Amino acid sequence: MNEPKAPLHGITVVDLTRVLSGPFCTLMLADLGADVIKIETHKGDSTRVQGTLKDGFSWYYAAFNRNKRSIALDLYSEQGRAALTRMLETADVMVENFRPGVLDKMGFSAERLAQINPRLVSASVNGYGSTGPYVDRPSFDFIAQAMSGLMSVNGREGEEPLRNATPITDVLAGVYCALGIVAALRARDLNGVGQHVEAAMVNGAISTLAYLAAEYFVTDEIPKRTGNDHPIMSPYGLFTASDGSVAVAPSNDTILRRFLKIIDIEWVIDDPRYDTNHKRYHARREIDALVNERLVTETVDHWIDKLNKGGVPCGRALNVAEVFADPQVIAQEMAIEVEHPGRGMVKMLGFPIKFSQTPCVVRHPAPELGVDGRSVLAAHGYSEADIEALEALGVLKTPDAVA
Repeated sequence: MNEPKAPLHGITVVDLTRVLSGPFCTLMLADLGADVIKIETHKGDSTRVQGTLKDGFSWYYAAFNRNKRSIALDLYSEQGRAALTRMLETADVMVENFRPGVLDKMGFSAERLAQINPRLVSASVNGYGSTGPYVDRPSFDFIAQAMSGLMSVNGREGEEPLRNATPITDVLAGVYCALGIVAALRARDLNGVGQHVEAAMVNGAISTLAYLAAEYFVTDEIPKRTGNDHPIMSPYGLFTASDGSVAVAPSNDTILRRFLKIIDIEWVIDDPRYDTNHKRYHARREIDALVNERLVTETVDHWIDKLNKGGVPCGRALNVAEVFADPQVIAQEMAIEVEHPGRGMVKMLGFPIKFSQTPCVVRHPAPELGVDGRSVLAAHGYSEADIEALEALGVLKTPDAVA
C-alpha cells in the first residue's frame, strides 16, 4: 500500500515574507506538505539574528522556517525579478507581507500576476488591509494590538491597557492567511483560476473580540477590563488555594452548580441574591470571596483532582517551564527537537494540528541563507552558466559564492 501523501503535497509556494506574520503562514503550509521556496534578501530574514543566539544561530528563525528552502535573490535587479517571474509561472501560491503597493512598484501587480500565471493564488499578510485610510502605515504586533481594541480589554480596570505578551496579531494573521490560501486552492479546483487572499493583523485581532463585540453591539457599552475575571460571567476566573492559584471555568449554570456543590457552597446558586448570572456578575466580589474562602482550605492539586472528577473545567496556571514539563503537553508533542546540520539539536514548538492519516513532520530543518538557490534556479531552467553569471552580478547569493 502506498504511503498517504501530505495534504499539500505537490503545492509549490513562493514565499516573499519575513519576520513572523508571513513566515508563520508559510510555516503552516510547509508543515502541511507544501514545497515552500523562501526568497530572502542577501542579508536574510531579520529573524536570523534576533532573539538569543546559540553559537550565532537563531532558534527563533529555526522554529518558524522549518520545512522551507532558501534562495537569496536581489529582487530589485532586473535579473532577480526575471527569476521570480519564472518561478511564479509554475507556482501554485505566492505569499508576501510587504506594505500594500510595494509589490506593484516591483512590477508584480495583481494584473501582472494574473498574466504570469492565471492559476496562481497570491496572498498578502499586512497590518490594516489594502483599502482604507491606513493602508500606507507600517504596523507591528504591538500597534495592531493597540489599534484593534485588544489592548483596551486586556488587563485590570483602572489600570492602563495591556498588551498580550505573545505576538498574537502576527500569529492570527498568519493562520487566517494560511486558511484563506487553502480555501483559494480549493476554489481554483472548482473554478479553474486563482485569486488574491488577504489577511490583516488588525482584522484578525478584531475577530478575537468575540462576545465582547457582541455585547458592545447590543448595549453600546464599551467593555471594561476585567483581568482574570470573565467579562460576562461570574464566578469564573483564577481563585486561591492554600498553595497557589486554580483556574476555574463554570461556563453555565449546570457546571456552576457542580462547582459550588464540590466546594460545599451550593446554596449560592439558589440564593435570591445570586440566582441569575446577571445578579452574580454584579455581586462578583462577594461570590469570589466565598469561593476563595473554601478553596484556600486545600491545595491546588486537591481541587484540580476533585473538580476534574466532578466535571468542572479547571487547571493550574502554569509558567512556560511548567507547560513544557506537563505530561499532557509532552504526550501531544508540542515541543520537538530538530537536528540542524552543524548546529546540533534545536528545540522548537511542535505541530498544533493533528492528522490521523497524514501527520505533520519535519522534512528538513530551517535552511541556511541561500543554500537552495542553485537547485531552485536549476529546476526553473537556469543552466550552470546562467547561475554563475547571476552570482557574478551579485543578483544571487549562495554559500559557495560567499566562500
